[in-house]
This record gives sequence, structure tokens and C-alpha cells, in this order.
Amino acid sequence: MDLEKNESSKTEKHFHIYNSEGEIECCDVEDKIHAMADEAEKAKGSGASKILKPYIPSIITFILLMTAVILDNTVKADWYEEYTRLSLYILAYLPVAFPVIKDAWKAILKKDVFSEFTLMVIATVGAFYIEEYPEGVAVMLFYSIGELFQSAAVRKAKGNIKALLDLRPDKAIVIKDGKGYETDPENVQIGEIVQVRSGEKVPLDGVLLSEHGVLNTAALTGESAPVELDKDAAVLGGMINEGPVIQVHVQKGYADSSLSRILELVENAASQKAPTELFIRKFARVYTPIVVGLAAAVTLLPYFFVDQYIFNDWLYRALIFLVISCPCALVISIPLGYFGGIGAASKNGILFKGSNYLDALTKVNTVVMDKTGTLTKGSFKVEKIQSESLNQADFLNLVAAIEKNSTHPIAQAIVQASDNKVNLIVENVNEIPGHGIQADYKNQRVLVGNTRLLQVNNISYPEEINSIIESIVVVGLEGEYAGYITVSDEIKEDSKATIQELYKRNITPVMLSGDKQSIVTKVANALNIKQAFGGLLPEDKVKKVEEIKTDPEKVVVFIGDGINDAPVLAMSDIGVAMGAMGSDAAIETADVVIQTDHPNKINTAIDIGHATKKIVIQNIVLAFGVKLIVLILGAGGIATMWEAVFADVGVALLAILNAIRIQRMKFE
Repeated sequence: MDLEKNESSKTEKHFHIYNSEGEIECCDVEDKIHAMADEAEKAKGSGASKILKPYIPSIITFILLMTAVILDNTVKADWYEEYTRLSLYILAYLPVAFPVIKDAWKAILKKDVFSEFTLMVIATVGAFYIEEYPEGVAVMLFYSIGELFQSAAVRKAKGNIKALLDLRPDKAIVIKDGKGYETDPENVQIGEIVQVRSGEKVPLDGVLLSEHGVLNTAALTGESAPVELDKDAAVLGGMINEGPVIQVHVQKGYADSSLSRILELVENAASQKAPTELFIRKFARVYTPIVVGLAAAVTLLPYFFVDQYIFNDWLYRALIFLVISCPCALVISIPLGYFGGIGAASKNGILFKGSNYLDALTKVNTVVMDKTGTLTKGSFKVEKIQSESLNQADFLNLVAAIEKNSTHPIAQAIVQASDNKVNLIVENVNEIPGHGIQADYKNQRVLVGNTRLLQVNNISYPEEINSIIESIVVVGLEGEYAGYITVSDEIKEDSKATIQELYKRNITPVMLSGDKQSIVTKVANALNIKQAFGGLLPEDKVKKVEEIKTDPEKVVVFIGDGINDAPVLAMSDIGVAMGAMGSDAAIETADVVIQTDHPNKINTAIDIGHATKKIVIQNIVLAFGVKLIVLILGAGGIATMWEAVFADVGVALLAILNAIRIQRMKFE
């Protein structure tokens, strides 16, 4: 089954936004979600008056409406005659109606005749026409109050994510000539040294210069326990120093930091729409004009069939139709439901690049995993050094000098084994994906990689190398075999539980790896993975996934972390990158990023996907069900305008409260 990855759509459906001045603005539903958060930021520290300002029109209308209702039932004086009474209700109507009338006009100018603004204006003006003044004012008042509560719910949903991810440090202390200078993190250059005091946030990505550090990574990874890091360990912007003062050598500018990338992923996630979301929006734009046509039919057709036809009675029923027809319960609560799912995932250290991937995960039946760094720790250690022509120290230093140009975990292990004291000068370094690295040292060509690299260069090597189970790096020097280095890796603690959980969900796990088949088989047996393939080049992994996808019933997730995984991440139905150790290419290509090293997060992501879809379906059933019932009752003359208000505003509020419920759920 092919799932579209880049499906996105901007609709022209408009909604109310109350800005800091109490005015109502028109905007797209996604803009509404973002604008609400922006207004919340502006309102911080501005006092109660700023918070209350959007509610002032509704408060004025409520006071005037109550005054008019009381006068209706108590005053019989001549001065309170028809026009005086009408004027009081108009005064009560205008504070909440004027912004809606203005937005209705804007929508009409944009050829959006059937906007909710236009429907509310027609319905309430119609109520005034048939002299149902209290109901006309009340409908607009409750509609405006509903919009205020909707805005508050949206602001809360967006705020939860911003509170989780708004870790932008507001300062960085740069060390120069032994002194600290405070500056904006965006002004810090790569290569500079920053100081992070206890309790402060690390401003930028880099490596730890101090001998030891204790950092809280919860906001980035979802892990509550602080991690202890030693010198030269990777440190990410947004981590919080919970130990003594540390120094960090900056390796990435602010725009390229992990924190900025995470923020961008979450901020842009709403632009990738789920199929359900896209369908509801398209449906709403067809459904609303149909209901308007039915409302006109309810008003006029009975004239030809009813003996005692009273225009005002049938107009009243049509007005109820118009109030109910507003699809805001669907068009707001459903995007908010998906946005809540994205927020819940972020709390658990999982970043979705779009709500469409939340939907897609509910259909997954095959999970293909890379081995190194995904199911195994990827923290290799050098076990054995064997050279035919050089002593061990010289041989290790030569290999490390070349491998320091690679980000592969095995290469890093070899560099660490040389105590990072590599001072040999190598030139013309060229990485060959799936094979290794070619370089020149003192005018000699050096090949460092797997046995395939020697084979394609027609270099023979001892047959015993093929029987070594451990991961091995072989070396060729000037066309001759020069030796090898073996390294070992460990299976991650939760890998076995991850595979067991996948089987329980009737999801088939498959393992692909560039390592030789003997290592892959050993790991597969330990984890009870029945399908495991080794010795694969990047293009071979792509072919394997394509082979799996020839079955139209298969929805495939691929989980990887290396630069070699980028092609298969891109062509799978859903690509998942292990973000903590993953390469930039893998993270950029993936659809979902797991910010920790725990493969079991894929099961958490699937759980969140199912929970989100369940809430979205509940909202659809709730909104359609109640609206349909009240529409039928309204057409039969049983429901009043008050029931219509509940069917619109009340159901919208219930759906929104249900949508934000996912943010309080716990996922293990």
C-alpha cells in the first residue's frame, strides 16, 4: 500500500481569532493554532487586563441581554415600546456581532460565501426579523463565547508543545582569553568555547571539554533521569546542566543545532495533513452549502404542500438549520486532535513531521530495522588488531587517521582506541558507501573497510577472515592486504522486548544490515527475528524493502540511524530515524524521529497513533450524530434555536475537550 508522504493542503476555511486588542481576525485553521500561541506569548506578564480584554465584548452583550430580558418581563410602561425594546437588543447584539459581520464581509470578498461567519449573521438577523430578539442575541453571544473557549483550548494544546520544546537559551557565555562574555546564542561561532553553569541550558551542540558532566535531557529525549557524560561526549543544545560548571566546544551553529531542528519539525508538523483531516475539510466545504440549500427548501417548499403556511414559522426552522450547519466542531477539533497527538509524542521523545504519519502508523504491519545503532548499541570496542606489515600501534594509528573522516560507529570506535591522538596526515579521502574509505598516505593508496572493498580492488586476503563472526575492518596498502581490526557490539537492553511486542501486535519484524550474515544471524537468533539479511549495500536495502512492498497489503516502517539508511528511509511508507545517534541525513530524510536510543519507542509511537485516531473518530461521530438529530428535530419544528446552539457550539467544545485529552494520557 503506497502512502503519500508529502500530502498537504491549505484550505480557505476561516475561524475567529481574538487578538490582544480584543478584535477578531480571519485566518486559516493552522494559522489559528499558531496565532493563539503567539498571542499567549505576548500576553505573558501583561496583567489580568490583557487576559480579560477578548472577553469584554461578550461581557457587555451578556449584561445588556440580561437587562433586556428583565425589562421584557417586568416593565409595562409606554416608554418601553417596540422601537425602544428593539434598540436595546440591537445594542446587546452589536458588541459580539460586529466582528463576525466584518469577517463575513471579508470572507465574501474572498468568494467564501458559505463561511461560518455568513451563516451566523443570516441566522441571527433572521431571528430579529421574526422578532425573536433574545434568541438572536443569545445565539451570537454563545457562538462568541464558544469561539473564546475554542481559542483557549487551541492555545493550551499549542502551549503544551511550546512549553516542552521552547528551550531556546536566551544567552551563551563565550570563553575568550580566560574570561566569559555573555552573548546571544545565534552570535556564537563554530569552534568557540561556551561555559554552562549549574541549572543553565546548553546553548548549542558541541562536545564536552570538561572531564565530567551531569545533564538533564528530558525535554529533548523524554528521558527523566539525568545522564552522566565524560570528556569528548556529544552535548546538545537545550540540555540542562545539573552538575558543576562545564565547558562545551561548539560544533554547530544555532540554526543547525539539534534543538533548532526539533523546533522546526514540531512547528511544521501541522502542515502535513492526515487523510482523515483532509477529507473532513473537503467534506465541510461541500456539506455547508448543501445545508444552506436545504434551509432555503425548508422555508419555501412547505408553501406548496401545507394548508396553513406561515412564513415566519418555517423561516425559524430554516434558521435553526443554518446555526447547526456550521462545521467548526469538525474542522477545529480534528486538527487539534492530531496536534495533540504530535504533542503527546513529543513528550515521549518522538517527533512526527506530520499528522499523516500518525494515521499511517495505525496501518503498519511490517517493521524493517537496521541492526547497528538501532537494535544494537552501536558503541563498538576494538577487540583485536592484526597486521601483516606494521606493528600494532602504527597500524592502528594509520587506520584511525583515515576513519576519523567517517561518522560510522565502528570508525569512531577505532579512533577512540587510538586515544584520539591521531597526527598522521592523509589526503584524498573518499568514502565509498557500503564499502569503506579510500585515502592516500605518503603517496600510498590505503583502503579501509569491509572485504567487498578489497574484492572490488582485486586485493586477495586470507580465507580465515571470512569465518570471523565479529565485525571486522580490513585494510589494503598499495594493492596488498595489510591486516584487520575486529570490533564488538552489544544488543540494546530493550531490543528483545521491542520484537516481542511487535509480534503481539501482529507486526512482522525484519532486520537488514550491511554487516556480514554471520553477525546478523547471531543477533537475529538472540532477538527471535525470523527474517534477517546481512551483507547489504544501501541499494540492496532499498531492493529488499521494495521486494517487501510488492505485496500491496504490506505497510512498511523502516527504522535506521546511519547515512547509508537515508535512501531506504525515503522510499519506505514511514521512515523512522533513531535521533540520538542518527546522522543528519537520516534525521532529515525520516518521517518520524526517535530522540532516544530505545527501539521500543516505535511501539509507543504506534500506540499514540491509535489513540489519536480513536479520538478523531469519536469527534466525527459526536459532531455528525448530534447535528443530524437536531437537524431532524429542527425540520420537524421540535428543536428551538437553543438546541441549535448546543448542536454547534456545545458539541464543538465537547469535541475540543476530547481532542486535548490525549495530551494527558500516559504511554509506556
